[in-house]
Amino acid sequence: MTHSSSLISFFLLVLLFLCVVSSSRGSERETGSLLEFKKGISNDPLGKIQSTWNLSSLPDPKACPVSWTGVTCDPASDSVISIDLSQMGLYGDLKFSTLLNLKELQNLSLAGNNFSGRLVPALGSMSSLKYLDLSGNSFIGPIPGRIMDLWGLNYLNLSGNKFEGGLQGSFRNLQQLRVLDLHSNQLKGDIGQVLSGLRNVEVVDLSLNQFYGGLGGVSVDNVSGIVNTMKAMNLSQNGLNGRFFPGDVMGLFKSLEVLDLSGNAISGELPVGSFGNLMNLKVLRLGNNQLFGMVPEDLLQSVVPIQELDLSGNGFTGSIPGINSTSLNVLNLSSNSLSGSLLSSLKSCKTMDLSRNMISGDISVMKNWETSLEFLDLSSNKLSGSLPNLTSQFYRLNTLNLRNNLLVGNLPSLMETTPRLVAVDLSSNGFSGSIPGSFFTSNNLVSLNLSSNKFVGPIPFQGSRASELLVLPTYPLMESLDLSDNSLEGVLPSDIGNLGRLKLLNLANNDLSGQLPTALGKLSDLEYLDLSGNKFNGHIPDNLSSRLIEFNVSNNDLSGPIPKKLRNFPKSCFRPGNHLLIIPDGMASTNDAEGKVPAEVKHHSSKNSIRVAIIVASVGAALMIVFVLLAYHRAQLKEFHGRTKFSGQTAGSDIKEGRLLSLFNFHSNVQRPPTSLSFSNDHLLISKSRSLSGPTEFATEITEQTEGVAAGSASMNPNLMDIHPATSGRKSSPGSPLSSSPRFVEAYEQPVKLDVYSPDRLAGELFFLDASLAFTAEELSRAPAEVLGRSSHGTLYKATLDNGHMLTVKWLRVGLVKHKKEFAKEVKKIGSMRHPNIVPLRAYYWGPREQERLLLADYIQGDSLSLHLYESTPRRYSPLSFIQRLKVAVDVAQCLLYLHDRGLPHGNLKPTNILLTGQDYNVRLTDYGLHRLMTPAGIAEQILNLGALGYRAPELANASRPALSFKADVYAFGVILMELLTRRSAGDIISGQSGAVDLTDWVRLCDQEGRGMDCIDRDIAGGEEPTKAMDDLLTISLRCILPVNERPNIRQVFDDLCSISS
Repeated sequence: MTHSSSLISFFLLVLLFLCVVSSSRGSERETGSLLEFKKGISNDPLGKIQSTWNLSSLPDPKACPVSWTGVTCDPASDSVISIDLSQMGLYGDLKFSTLLNLKELQNLSLAGNNFSGRLVPALGSMSSLKYLDLSGNSFIGPIPGRIMDLWGLNYLNLSGNKFEGGLQGSFRNLQQLRVLDLHSNQLKGDIGQVLSGLRNVEVVDLSLNQFYGGLGGVSVDNVSGIVNTMKAMNLSQNGLNGRFFPGDVMGLFKSLEVLDLSGNAISGELPVGSFGNLMNLKVLRLGNNQLFGMVPEDLLQSVVPIQELDLSGNGFTGSIPGINSTSLNVLNLSSNSLSGSLLSSLKSCKTMDLSRNMISGDISVMKNWETSLEFLDLSSNKLSGSLPNLTSQFYRLNTLNLRNNLLVGNLPSLMETTPRLVAVDLSSNGFSGSIPGSFFTSNNLVSLNLSSNKFVGPIPFQGSRASELLVLPTYPLMESLDLSDNSLEGVLPSDIGNLGRLKLLNLANNDLSGQLPTALGKLSDLEYLDLSGNKFNGHIPDNLSSRLIEFNVSNNDLSGPIPKKLRNFPKSCFRPGNHLLIIPDGMASTNDAEGKVPAEVKHHSSKNSIRVAIIVASVGAALMIVFVLLAYHRAQLKEFHGRTKFSGQTAGSDIKEGRLLSLFNFHSNVQRPPTSLSFSNDHLLISKSRSLSGPTEFATEITEQTEGVAAGSASMNPNLMDIHPATSGRKSSPGSPLSSSPRFVEAYEQPVKLDVYSPDRLAGELFFLDASLAFTAEELSRAPAEVLGRSSHGTLYKATLDNGHMLTVKWLRVGLVKHKKEFAKEVKKIGSMRHPNIVPLRAYYWGPREQERLLLADYIQGDSLSLHLYESTPRRYSPLSFIQRLKVAVDVAQCLLYLHDRGLPHGNLKPTNILLTGQDYNVRLTDYGLHRLMTPAGIAEQILNLGALGYRAPELANASRPALSFKADVYAFGVILMELLTRRSAGDIISGQSGAVDLTDWVRLCDQEGRGMDCIDRDIAGGEEPTKAMDDLLTISLRCILPVNERPNIRQVFDDLCSISS
């Protein structure tokens, strides 16, 4: 008995020894696999992987490397269960097959890096995976079908990459999948087939892709696997068409909380009564489609607990007598054809936009509303009557836009009953009487536009509490003041100097008189000053702001010499009028020098003032929408997050909008806690919609359609603070597959910090290409900077030097640029380009480290052509007329002709690199010639991105060693001409009788079938614009996309365009 017991004990000890040995060898194999995986990381800017993923850092080389950054081990099995390298700025081409030895790996998160290459089918062999997040990288090619073999997967996020093609295989095997996020790729496929393959999913985001097909044909059987579990579905900005979901199908989604189908081409009426059964629906976004009919009543009553409703940019008709919903917080019905009287009752709402409809009746009914509104936009309707004294329910109101209505009477003292107002736009009405002085003593008001009314009397600085401003600790916050086109009289008080934050002051076309006060010199931030069309006399103060971009004092009685700092402005800023003003010899008659004000136009005083007023008002409204909705969505996020069973650690911290960063301190220093199952639903209610807020930029150029903003300004306008997030993200044509939409998953919301050392350790060289600039590398290093966007070349920032001069700084990506000698030679060539419509390169910085390569250019205030064409509601600008579009085309062609004549192709031509500045929409071309600075790999990537966005010439795709050429510029220009005519993005996939085609094929097909005018944007096709000129422009665009040997050169194109415009 004793011998038997001893034998058993011996065998148990042997077995235990073998297990320990096996475990030790398993850990060694896993450590070796991780070291092999590390070899695929070519650049580690933060040094976290290179410094910790080493055998020397392990106390026990045979144990699981738990001390390595991003690695989590299971104490029981001593095996790796999680690898989390998200938001580290890593680069490389990873070999996923090296991870196959990690048999217990449950979490693989590489989000927010710069990894490239293709996903290999071997990834489907990692059967233990439950959480896979590769979002925000630059992976390319198709998604391997073997990913569908990961039967235990709970969370799959491949968003924000460059995946393309159809989805191979079916999701039917992924029975455990709860979150599927593929947004912002180039994926294709019939949406009905995709939905029918899903099982038990709770969150689906397929937005910003090229999926096509209709929802009207989706049957109950197609969605039977998801109707009971689906909580959030985002199919926005695709190529969906046809009707909305059938009523019997829609009513089955009992758990649905968020539905976003915005930015498609869905048509028809919404099914009656289909929403009444959706007792959990909180967010419904159907903006920028082709829906029509009545707005379903159950969405506006208390039947459905809807919190956000966006039906903007459609064709809804009828009236809305009242809204009795007690849960509604955000309502956007703008840009429809709603009529009838203004709603008489409103139970609950914080943000309401009914602008650009045909609503009429007396505005005084708003006194009956019971809600505490924070944002109200009723602009561009037919409202009449007098604005009532707003009562206590409007106490929280911070934005009021009643522009372009039929309102009359005296203006009540709004600031006394609504003291939190930040932006007020009452322009283009018939208000009369005097302006309330309380506007000028508010500590909150940032933008005030009272232009184009009938106000009389003096500007009420005196008689108000203006004297009290002298003892306030800080200046009032007002940045934009537009009182133009009224009948104001008297002098301009010296108290104007107390508004020290003003960036825009427009007093044009009044009856103001007297001398201009020297106190105007206190407005050191002033960028736009229009005093034209008055009766001012005396000298022009010589201490005006050095930041002035636009200036006009014409049609006055001024005299004396023009101050030296104003002599760079053309004569049209001073004449006609001012006969006693001394104009120096050689002064330009129009804007023919870089950096000056726009050219003279007919009736310039009146029209310029009106246009500035409209632009300022529109941008003010748009920015405030962003601010209000972002705050609301942030608040709702926490509540929703707590209710979802997959809630867990958030993927990162929120970045505060408007935050200034030191230019030499940016790379993400925030790490997501390692976890095997971090199912975060933080993204569900964070709206990035262009319909009511701005989308956030992703790290890849596929979603970069605001890089034009990156080239010049992030939607900057002088009338409001920068309280909006840096806008980027793909934007496209309203009602098209790529119009803007909210993001479900935040792709880039991290505080950023780049470790390039402090100024005392800065050892690089700063080279100037223009003698007019002078500053040191140390000054540049400590300049406050704002992130404007990212592209294939790198990241762009707006930097403000100590002297107030603003620059755009393009921080070039590592590994893309040539060696120093070649770089210096080419950058001097690019820097020699000087043309009034081209943004010049001013300097470059070459640091001792590879990631310290910077290009410096002027900071240009203006929005990109892309934004002007594709911005959806609420629009800051009116749609471009055909004449304006033709002017843009001629200006861009002239820029290209200038570059081509000097042997320099643009190489990266697209609407985001075309800025429109001033009220005349003067073109400023950016990002030209950068391919000359790039390595072959950098050029290849730029060409790939052009192809992804629709601007790559066919010969570049077919060449073994493609080179950007003059003819390639002409092709891209032809695509832009088509965009100007159709207001559809080059990346749109358009469904028709012949199937889904891209923009160029669609235009070509319409022309071949004799339906050329059918593809013209309805904003210009239905008016009094010259249709022959449109047809001629269409013909030119088609010639530009001919095969390379038949394609005209840019001089021929320019001459043809000029023949149209003449």
